[in-house]
Amino acid sequence: MIEIQQISKKYKGAENYSVSNLDLSVVEGEIFGLLGPNGAGKTTLISMLCSLIKPTSGQFTINDLNYKDNKNQLKKLIGIVPQEYALYNSLTAYENLMYFGAMYGLKGSVLKEKITNALERLGLGDFAHKKIDTFSGGMKRRVNLIASILHEPKVLFLDEPTVGVDVQSKNVIIQHLQELNKKGATIVYTSHHLNEAEHFCTNVAIIDHGKIMIEGRPKDLIENQPKANNLEDVFIALTGKGLRDHA
Repeated sequence: MIEIQQISKKYKGAENYSVSNLDLSVVEGEIFGLLGPNGAGKTTLISMLCSLIKPTSGQFTINDLNYKDNKNQLKKLIGIVPQEYALYNSLTAYENLMYFGAMYGLKGSVLKEKITNALERLGLGDFAHKKIDTFSGGMKRRVNLIASILHEPKVLFLDEPTVGVDVQSKNVIIQHLQELNKKGATIVYTSHHLNEAEHFCTNVAIIDHGKIMIEGRPKDLIENQPKANNLEDVFIALTGKGLRDHA
């Protein structure tokens, strides 16, 4: 579904590459986890795959479509759940979703039915006509997710989709993502919640300094790393214990 070849990104004025000569394949139907410390290059990589920023070099295809020649077609195939809330606080949940649905070309009774059903499935039916600025973090995360899947994308990119939410909201989000995956959506997901990633992802890649350190099924990575009991042990062994604060 996704084929990345020697992709690199160096921001203007930066000393180092954020992503450096990275190769990666994501098979259709996978839940693929991109894991790494702060500043490792995860968000930069996803931003390139979503055509939000241009690679410095290299190339990629999604569903056999080259991003250079098929950018508009690619955007119709993908859904994006950004790390920050991408919602209008002065609008209600329903109004936000009507707006984003219209951007995907949906309209009329089809769009209204999709919104109503999604809000109900994610426990937000009673809050459809409440303004977003009254919502908790978990509620905003759920609306953010709905906004990205109204057009039923083939590939869904999620950048920290459960950060800062309560356990109940996290469980609802993960369960819904698993349902979407069973229906055929390929998911690419970043997170610092390694226990969550260990049980949620079919395959993971640990990225650091813009390069992939290791890739494979979580179970295999744990078994092959000496003294590792879980994915967090593997992560620490490969990326170290040093702080990764950056500004």
